[in-house]
Amino acid sequence: MRTVYSSPVQINPIRQATMNWFEKLKSGIRTVVRRGMPDDLYVKCGRCHQMVLRKHLEENYGTCPHCEHHFRIHYKQFLDLVLDPGSYEEIAQNVKSTDPLEFKDLVKYSDRLKEHGKRSGMTASVSVGVGKIEGRPLGIGIHEFGFVGASLGSAEGERICRLIDRCVNDRVPLVLVCRSGGARMQEAALSLMQMAKINARLTLLSDAGLPYISILSDPTTAGVSASYALMGDINIAEPNALIGFTGERITGSSVGEEELAALRRAQRAEQVLENGFVDLVVPRKNLRATLDRLFGLLLDTRMTGS
Repeated sequence: MRTVYSSPVQINPIRQATMNWFEKLKSGIRTVVRRGMPDDLYVKCGRCHQMVLRKHLEENYGTCPHCEHHFRIHYKQFLDLVLDPGSYEEIAQNVKSTDPLEFKDLVKYSDRLKEHGKRSGMTASVSVGVGKIEGRPLGIGIHEFGFVGASLGSAEGERICRLIDRCVNDRVPLVLVCRSGGARMQEAALSLMQMAKINARLTLLSDAGLPYISILSDPTTAGVSASYALMGDINIAEPNALIGFTGERITGSSVGEEELAALRRAQRAEQVLENGFVDLVVPRKNLRATLDRLFGLLLDTRMTGS
């Protein structure tokens, strides 16, 4: 049997001094925290993956300065982009989303409405009103994706119909900014009825000789794309906006990779333009000027009867 003799561990005195110096240095280091620095100062672009200063993004109309990717922006920002400052007057605010079917899935629909209302400050996913572009009056409605995915329910349908009635009564053109996941499943057939209801009301606008311009933002899908979103006298899409009936989450489980890749291409604004379903693809920064020019042409033409 081997005998093991223990002896005190010997440490080089120079190394010991160095270690002591590092310990003193570490204890003396203080992390400097800059107070008042917001957590969301930068935003990562979903297309080019560059970090963009939020201030620059807002100044650029919610468009990436590196690759021109169009971010989803709040409906108030969109209104500020296209309308004359201070000209927007909201109507039909008393029409609010309710729970007529007392629907419940994982969460009660009534509770879901309260939650989304608290987060977005809205009582329906569509804001409608009247405003002006370069002094020209018009009616405008816009979906807000922050309220139940901008889905179409009974309140939204009623608000849009009241807006159309206002346009007919005031003899002004109509703009609808569409960005929606489609009909709201929690309202079942009641939400599907809104598609036909709005389309029927649009015929009154057409009979009155008033133009309707539809702006398709990202995403415009399902029941909204199958009805009034593509019913405009002129349909304008934002660059690379998703426009189609079913998204890849629905079809992805039933098709292969090649078919899914083809679907992604087919449902983007540029391909939809090539297939003839929209008339223009317009960058957000040019949208206000484009609307002004189009309404000038459409209204002047209809007034002269040519």
